[in-house]
Amino acid sequence: MFDFELSPAMQNIREMIHWFAKTEIRPLAIEADRTHQVPREFLMKLVKMGFGGGSIPGRFGGGKLLGEPEGKKKESEINRIGAIAMEELAWGDPAILLNIPGPGLGGPPVMIMGTPEQQKMAFEVFKDTENPHWGAYALTEPGFGSDVAALSTTAVKDGDYYILNGTKIFITNGARADWNVVFATIDKSLGRAGHRAFLVFKRTPGFKVGKIEQKMGLRAAETAELIFEDCRVHKDFLLGGEEYYEKKVKGGGFKGAMKTFDQTRPLVAAMAVGIARAAYERLVEWINENYMINRPIPRYQRIRELLVEMDREIKTARYLVWQAAWMGDVGKPNTKHASMSKAYAANVAQRVTSKALEIMGRDGLERDNLVEKLYRDQKVFDIFEGTGQIQRIVIYRRLFTKLYHYT
Repeated sequence: MFDFELSPAMQNIREMIHWFAKTEIRPLAIEADRTHQVPREFLMKLVKMGFGGGSIPGRFGGGKLLGEPEGKKKESEINRIGAIAMEELAWGDPAILLNIPGPGLGGPPVMIMGTPEQQKMAFEVFKDTENPHWGAYALTEPGFGSDVAALSTTAVKDGDYYILNGTKIFITNGARADWNVVFATIDKSLGRAGHRAFLVFKRTPGFKVGKIEQKMGLRAAETAELIFEDCRVHKDFLLGGEEYYEKKVKGGGFKGAMKTFDQTRPLVAAMAVGIARAAYERLVEWINENYMINRPIPRYQRIRELLVEMDREIKTARYLVWQAAWMGDVGKPNTKHASMSKAYAANVAQRVTSKALEIMGRDGLERDNLVEKLYRDQKVFDIFEGTGQIQRIVIYRRLFTKLYHYT
């Protein structure tokens, strides 16, 4: 049974990460937004401290994962601790959070689909503690975002190689990543059954980086265009190997992408919760500095009502995140709950930051103001990893499974 109370261990982790976000991340937020980059010294500090953007299995230098079952304890807490960490780090700054070295979104598909040899190739790079390293996840293309069935990057077999041609866009850390998990199709007429996932390393012939996006929000996070022109990828870098698709899992590439989202959507939702909470707390500080909010003035009453609504929505979003993460920890199918948490949390972040700006007026809109930055940062959370519309389709189909079965 899911418990909304954090265990003492989880509470300690939450407090530790909040302290780090407050003392190390938040002070860098505005300057990183202005310069569109995070100091290398800070990134190296993260590497030395063992922070990882995405889980690195212990056998590849990551140490024991927080929340792994041990002794007689059978229930994992990895996903819940991940969600707690994402909220606190995003409270510090979501763009800096996306800079944290590690496998990132590329980690889950490697763990889900990759062979032991492929996992070793991908994760061993993170044993290097003298330099920051990243992995990345390359799915989105100019012709589609959330509609994965429209995948058009091609992979044509040529002896022991696959020849990749196509373009990926909006890839977080894609330019500096040591490797990208790249999705392509061997035959578009097969639809999702033709999807394949490849581990593509830097300097692979035919792979190059295009433009780095200049964005409205999350300015300090690298978002890259990746171009594949007759890119030759050896069959050993087809995630899972050819048998994974031919015998073991039909539609394996598509299913691997979707399983990744089941793990990562609650984490993205947790980041949205962190953004909303940061804006809400700054708004409360500002109100206390500028108003005697308890005075019986109609406008003040409306502000009090808005604060109550914000607090309620933030807590509701957090509990949706925790439930989806808990289901992942105990092995329950969580596709619907993962989508519910992401769709709702993204909307909460938008509403809270928008109302905070409305109440603060000019003070909120001035440059170098935290709330103005958070308002820009939150927008993408209703877009990446599946838009809000896509999340609602996923939820609907699972709420009405029988209806879909018979129609």
